[in-house]
This record gives sequence, structure tokens and C-alpha cells, in this order.
Amino acid sequence: MKIDTALSRTRVARDHALITPESHVPAPLVGWEKSQAITLIAPVMGAGFTQHLVTMEAGAASGAPSEGVERFLFVLEGEVTLEADATTTLAPGGYAFFPPGAEHVLRAAAPARLFLLEKVYRPLDGHAPKVVIGREQDVEGQPFLGDPDAILRPLLPDEPGFDLAMNSFAFQPGASLPMVESHVMEHGLIFLEGGGVYRLGESWYPVTAGDAIWMAPYLPQWFGCIGKTPAKYLYYKDVWRDPATEPRR
Repeated sequence: MKIDTALSRTRVARDHALITPESHVPAPLVGWEKSQAITLIAPVMGAGFTQHLVTMEAGAASGAPSEGVERFLFVLEGEVTLEADATTTLAPGGYAFFPPGAEHVLRAAAPARLFLLEKVYRPLDGHAPKVVIGREQDVEGQPFLGDPDAILRPLLPDEPGFDLAMNSFAFQPGASLPMVESHVMEHGLIFLEGGGVYRLGESWYPVTAGDAIWMAPYLPQWFGCIGKTPAKYLYYKDVWRDPATEPRR
């Protein structure tokens, strides 16, 4: 028996979760061909969305989201061909957002890995989201609260039609969030580069590339970039909706 097989940094609590790569278990993703997914975050744990890591084999094709579900995807490795109103090749850093009912297919001619986030869309009278296709590298970074060592890149429009925001957040060594945040917005994130320490509630976790985190609304949270290399994560939050109408979980 190898005792190290019983060790993991993964932790799951009532209001947060840290899912680390040594705990990953792949499974088929409904409707997708030649693809496997690791479901990192899901409603069964209390979240209002699902977050997957998807591995596509050569010849793989995506399935459609369920009715009423919006989809955001971000390419981590390899290339995929996106067939929508036009055909686009997405390489690492390429991303796309599709409102419910927007037809599209992803195809992989060679192995590729994706970040995939899906959630039930909450409509808002007089407003509607639109398809967005882009590259993180082309998005201008914004110093977070004036800190040039913490750069935020918003990947989706800040408009009422969108009930979610997707951002990348990059930290130079020694940089941190300027406060312990606690707010009504829920978060899901995945570390793309580097690492550091994340405070989630009263627990402190070492984090590194490949780690995924779920944070429930109002969870006290803070991050600091530790080490000699920058850190970057991709994260989701719910926006532009009346909290009084949010379903209770």
C-alpha cells in the first residue's frame, strides 16, 4: 500500500470547495463525442452553475447545452474549430460565450483541453446577451483598484443582458487582493499560472496552477501571490440581477 495515494489538498465545505488535480475523476459529458470532462463545480455541492475541464480527443465534437443554459468556454491547450455563424479557430487564450439557444459546434482535429462553464440564464426584461468570441491576449488589462501589480481583464461586456462576468486576474509576486472580500456574488475559478495562498472563510489554502475553487455568496475571501512567478486565474461571478429574486439555495 502506498500511503501517498491517501493524500490530497482537495477540501469541500458547505460554502466553498478547493478541487485539486490529484482528485480528478473524468467522465463522459452528455452529448459530446470523443470527450471526457472533470466536473469541478456543480449544483449538487450548492453552486448555481457547473464548471468543467473538458479533454477533447482527435475527432471530438461538442454537444449543445441544455435548454435555457448559457455557455462560456476558454481554450487551455491545443486548438478547436468553432462552427457558429462563421468558422473560427480558437487557440490557447481563445474564448467564446453563447446565450441559450445560440447554435454552435466545437470540433478538435487534435487533442485539446477546455475550461467550460454553464448556468441557467436569468432573463431581464428589455435586455438580451449576445454571442462573444475573443482572445484574452487582446483584452486590455485594468489595474485592480489602482494596483498595477494586480491586472483584471474582463472577457465579457458589462451590460444588463449578461447575468455573468468572466474575467482573468493576474498578480505579480507579492501582490494580493487589497481586502478580505465578502459579497452577494458567487465565484468559480481555475488557476492558470503560478500560485499563492487563498483564504476561504476561516481556512487558508496553498493553491497552484490547475486548482479550482468554488465560493458561495458572502464567503470571506482573500488571495496573495507567493513565490517568484506571477499568478493568474480565470473566474466567474454572477452580475446584473436583483438579489431579491435569486432562488434560495
